[in-house]
Amino acid sequence: MIYDLAILGGGPAGVAAGVYASRKRLKTIFITKDWNSQSTVSEGIENWIGTVKISGFEFAKNLEKHLKAYAGDYVDIHEGESCEKIEKTGMTFKVKTSKGEYEAKTILIATGSNRRKLEVKGADRLEHKGLTYCASCDGPIFADQDVAVVGGGNAAFESASQLLAYCKTVTLINRSDKFRADPSTIEAVKKNPHLKIITNAVPKEVKGDSFVSGFTYTDLNSNKDVELKVTGIFVEIGSIPTTYFVKDLVKLDSVGHIITNPKDQKTSIPGIWAAGDCTDGLYHQNNIAAGDGVKALEDIYLFLKAK
Repeated sequence: MIYDLAILGGGPAGVAAGVYASRKRLKTIFITKDWNSQSTVSEGIENWIGTVKISGFEFAKNLEKHLKAYAGDYVDIHEGESCEKIEKTGMTFKVKTSKGEYEAKTILIATGSNRRKLEVKGADRLEHKGLTYCASCDGPIFADQDVAVVGGGNAAFESASQLLAYCKTVTLINRSDKFRADPSTIEAVKKNPHLKIITNAVPKEVKGDSFVSGFTYTDLNSNKDVELKVTGIFVEIGSIPTTYFVKDLVKLDSVGHIITNPKDQKTSIPGIWAAGDCTDGLYHQNNIAAGDGVKALEDIYLFLKAK
């Protein structure tokens, strides 16, 4: 069959669009590997409007429940599938996934982004052996130990906050003397006496034999290498947009974000829209992603009804 719409991605952008698609009775295929988003690792999301505080895990489960409650006869949900390629075929599009092939009149890409890996000596070898990308998942293993957090955004400070609940000390390492995190988040975390912040520090090496034993960085002020004795390293250095499957179809920026019109979320190809963290939007947050998804869906609905 030919669907009206194919939605790719199970985060806030995709789910918001899916709920609206069902309410507008668009025959939709909703494809997602899982319901996780960047916020799944957060112990407490405090800026999801209408909810004072919610864990990342519960946030993901609520998105899933919301869409499934409204899906009805209009939204076919395919979990456990990843998009591998989108092709334009005349007046429609073919979506090739890890499990099948589907055809749709329009596409909404809401595939978010993946965590950026720390690319220094020893990082690959010691991943999951003291070096991790998830404080919520692995943090308790390092109770009463000295650990480091690499990064300077909200995720880095939130991870530090989680770790300070049970780690002996937490050292936050940032490449510059400026942070990307919200000022209120920075101030709240800085109050903890067990937190140390090191700025102008460029990561150089993760040390250890079978498990992490230290972390070396270059101090830009002195141009000397410094080694920290830590048993755990938590990496929070941003993300890479999940757009590899459309790199030859729609226009991307230098990082790989899909370039969209912020008024309606249209991409460079008529019939394809994009929303959330996979786009070149100036700001990437849950509320903004959900808004992008709704905005795109409203425009998709008008596009389909005009045919």
